[in-house]
Amino acid sequence: MTRELTYPLKPSLTMARILVADDDPRLLKSLATLLEQRGYDVTAALGGRAACEELSNQRFDLAMLDLRMPDVDGFDVMAHAAGVQADCGIVVVSGESSFSSVSRALRRGAQDYIKKPFDPDELLATLEGVLGKQSLVRAHADVQQRLEKSEALHRYIVNSSPDIVFMLDERGRFCFLNNKIEALLGYRAADLNGKHFRTLIDEQDVTRGTYALQDPGISAENPRTLEVRIKTRSSRKANRYFEITAFPIDHETWPLAADIAAREASQKARFYGTARDITERKEAEAFINFQAYHDLLTRLPNRALFKDRLNLAITQARRNRRKLAVMFLDLDRFKIINDTLGHAMGDRLLQAVTQRLEECLRKGDTLSRFGGDEFTLLLPEINSHEDARGIAKKLIRAMKAPFQLGDHEVFVGVSIGISLYPDAGNSLDQLIQNADIAMYHVKARGKDGYRFFSDTMSIDTAHRLNLERDLRQALDNNELRVFYQPQVSATTGKIVGLEALVRWQHPERGLLYPKDFLPLAEETKLIVDLSEQVLAQACREVKRWINDGHEGLRLAVNMSPIQVDHPRFVENLLQQLHNQDFPPGNLEIEITENVIMSDLEQISLKLRELANVGVRIAIDDFGTGYSSLNYLHRLPIHTLKVDQTFVRGIRTGEDGACIVNAIVAMAHGLKLDIVAEGVETDIQLSYLKGLGCHQVQGFFYGPAQPADAISRLLGCGAIRAAV
Repeated sequence: MTRELTYPLKPSLTMARILVADDDPRLLKSLATLLEQRGYDVTAALGGRAACEELSNQRFDLAMLDLRMPDVDGFDVMAHAAGVQADCGIVVVSGESSFSSVSRALRRGAQDYIKKPFDPDELLATLEGVLGKQSLVRAHADVQQRLEKSEALHRYIVNSSPDIVFMLDERGRFCFLNNKIEALLGYRAADLNGKHFRTLIDEQDVTRGTYALQDPGISAENPRTLEVRIKTRSSRKANRYFEITAFPIDHETWPLAADIAAREASQKARFYGTARDITERKEAEAFINFQAYHDLLTRLPNRALFKDRLNLAITQARRNRRKLAVMFLDLDRFKIINDTLGHAMGDRLLQAVTQRLEECLRKGDTLSRFGGDEFTLLLPEINSHEDARGIAKKLIRAMKAPFQLGDHEVFVGVSIGISLYPDAGNSLDQLIQNADIAMYHVKARGKDGYRFFSDTMSIDTAHRLNLERDLRQALDNNELRVFYQPQVSATTGKIVGLEALVRWQHPERGLLYPKDFLPLAEETKLIVDLSEQVLAQACREVKRWINDGHEGLRLAVNMSPIQVDHPRFVENLLQQLHNQDFPPGNLEIEITENVIMSDLEQISLKLRELANVGVRIAIDDFGTGYSSLNYLHRLPIHTLKVDQTFVRGIRTGEDGACIVNAIVAMAHGLKLDIVAEGVETDIQLSYLKGLGCHQVQGFFYGPAQPADAISRLLGCGAIRAAV
């Protein structure tokens, strides 16, 4: 069944006459039926010979041709069409996709090339685009033809002329004007006679207009034609564009008129010319130019214009030895709002976001819509990182306030990646790509923030493509491995939980750690499939240990922001647990503070659903994210994980370690479990025990290990220190 396009065709296009030619009767009928259902007037021709006959007998707006037809091939049909009706558009629909065939078809005049088998929506969209271009070409040709015909009227001085006809004396003063001046500009001809022509020309064009008439090369065979803005008599009306064509007058060949006034004017005239109102044409050209280089929804520069300005800015920065910044902005939660409230509301939101972003910019900055909910920002001639940092913070603050969309109040954040020239690249492609990479690192850390690109994020293009290919194959070939880091009771020394950590057993490069491939997985959205594989494997292995007598053993898994943001996050997670027959009460998911605060209301609903079925919630890297702790009361949180950077601050038993003290005390007050990460020494362990920290994990008990090693540890009861 053919899917309906989501936008209607213009009436003028649905009445187009289309010839469809193919040597396959079944395909020919299918294509003709598809086009007829869309309202086109279709003529079907079985084979190239029949197509040539139809082209000779009927007029068509467009012909859709197969290249490989036995009697007369598509190239011959195109040649015949060029001879009998050159204005008929050609679209090739063929299974022949070699470069030479495509190139030859396009050189022969084909407007587009569609490969069989075709997607109906794509074919209809291509067809409408070609017909639209054909219509514009005909309209342009028609306007140009009428313009050329009207320009011939400059040889006749008549008051019924559609143009202003004038004469100037040798000093540039009007000595004749026809009555059209009053209809177009509001002046009476009698009031302008004797006045210099510059009194009518806009101040910005006076110099150019004066110079044109002073050029010694002007002659009857070489007249001067220029476009200028002319003032209207009413101050309320905008100045209008006129195309002026001026000729010098040769009095020896001037045909004297019977009218005395005309004869007197001709005797003192030095130039004769016409002025045609081209305001509508200029406005149309300006609009077409605007469409080519701007996004019509937001009216921002589009990708093409942004790249052009960035290229120029790089050249100037290189010449002046200055810096510039490129920002890549991606709206957080836009897709959820767009899917929930509809595309119309989504468009309104994009317009409102654009307005807020523009209010944060300096004069000379360029904000563009790169596509979808992505924006790019050029900051030319900055002095340091701090200039870009200040703009980024300003943009993030501007997004904090809610947007009112009808009866709905919505919140949208923004993730910003920043690349500086020349530190992060010397070309526009490098700067844009590196800003994009930095933005994905913001997304990976919980969104609604900014990061500068650094070399540690960089993966060269060739290696990047190879790594992405290998990662996709790894998912298909089950090359991912789950290692487990024990979470140990600080009082009994027994393993009470296992944090699942992914490793990649690469067939050529050996065992790879998360830092080698997780950033790319986040950027390419493979993180979802990767996480599902890791969770499935971990559930199977931990379920086996639970069945072997370790009923209270807890499985801890990290959840990426992309997973948590998904509208069906809860449903997908519970379905995975059901598929593996894993008890929800033995699962603890770890999320960061930034993920929670990116959309506190929605995250709260999701976490409560999970908590209601027994899933435990842990805050990972606690203390490194948001300073507001209000969410601790609002969410069903069970565990706080003290970040290892704070644990490292414990040097001796008497050290302050104020942050660790505060976190543990707060967790006790809220009746939350505590897991301290990164424990490596006896001093750290003793200090944490003294504070009443419930559980610890880290290299003190050894690195993360595969399942067989964990099985041996579980069989030993209490775990021994590895240091």
